[in-house]
Order: sequence, then structure tokens, then C-alpha cells
Amino acid sequence: MTPTTTQPVEHTDRGPLSTDELAARIARDIPPGSYVNLGIGQPTRVAEHLSADAGIVLHTENGMLGMGPAATGDEVDPDLTNAGKVPVTELPGAAYFHHADSFAMMRGGHLDVCVLGAFQVSQAGDLANWHTGDPDAIPAVGGAMDLAVGARQVLVMMKLFTRDGAPKLVPACTYPLTGTACVGRVYTDHGVFATGPDGVRVLETYGTTVAELRERLSVDLLI
Repeated sequence: MTPTTTQPVEHTDRGPLSTDELAARIARDIPPGSYVNLGIGQPTRVAEHLSADAGIVLHTENGMLGMGPAATGDEVDPDLTNAGKVPVTELPGAAYFHHADSFAMMRGGHLDVCVLGAFQVSQAGDLANWHTGDPDAIPAVGGAMDLAVGARQVLVMMKLFTRDGAPKLVPACTYPLTGTACVGRVYTDHGVFATGPDGVRVLETYGTTVAELRERLSVDLLI
């Protein structure tokens, strides 16, 4: 994905994206032929929207290449799951391997793209997605640190605001970091953003405008 200098597209004729619409939006940006890891939770929904002829190969950290969409009905095999323990299908040519080999793929730079969820992303592309720091919260780093440093492109899929209305795209993360300056693009229900050393560039908005987002976010939004 190359940086863009075009004006952001403001989709004000509709509301924010649903989870499935957001997953489909991300799927459109994944280059054909990519090797991709989809993080636990909402990012797994991206698998449902990948074109069958795009040649995209899905990797799961629990040891599989060639994962297909989620399994339903008679397709469900309790021994065939993704890293989030959700039953999945396998595509022709699927391969299985040891957990350690899977992490070697992740750390060794063999994945083109990973899609991760996040609690916070900073304007510089820092990622916080494993712990909120709350005493009762259960840390869940999984393979996120390995993916953050190992994948060639790190995409984040998240809601732009918490249930309390607090922004999750922030000047600096206040939660424990997963990785620094690793996120290249943030996909949210209200908009798509590119992050980097120059700040946050707005690529698209949904159900809102750049001006309205500037009133709700503390980061400097570039266009």
C-alpha cells in the first residue's frame, strides 16, 4: 500500500460501517497473492470477504496455511480451528505445521500482511492491543508482538471510539505497547487512516466528515 496524497472521500450519505462492511473494506486492500495473518476476534471476519481468485493465503499462528472461511453446519471439525478456536474450513493445498514453525514464519518476515485488533493506536503507528492495564483485565498478547514486528504490513481493525466515547486513535498510547511505529493503516467504523512519522492522514470517512472527526479526536488529522 503506497501513501496517498489525494483528498479524503467523505461518505456522508450513510452511517458508520458495520463489522462485516469494515471486514469487506479491509479485504479490498489486501494485494492478490499475499500471505496474511488475521488476528483473533473481528479481524477473522476478513476471511469471509476475500476473493477466491485473488490467491491470498491465510496463515494461523496455531499452525496452518491455506485457511478458508469459517466453518458452518456439517463443515465444522472440532480439530480444525483458527487461533481463536473458531472452526474454520481448509482450502485445497492447505498445510499444517508445528506451533514453533508458525511463529518462525511470523517473526522471520514471511507474512505480507497481518490484520490485528487494538485497544489503542497512536498517531505514530504505535500499537497497544494486549492489555488495558486494568487490575482485573486478563493479558492476552498471543502472537501479536511477533506479528507487529514480523509482518511487512500491519493493518488494524477497530472501532474508532470506546463505548464511553473515548478515542482509540490517540496522540500517544496510554496502554502497554505491543509494538512501536508498526501500524501502517487503521480501519475503523468511522473512517480509514494512514499512520506514520508525519501523523495521521485521513483516507475515507463514513457517516461523518473530517471536520467532525477533528472535534472528537486529539490527533492532528492530515488531508
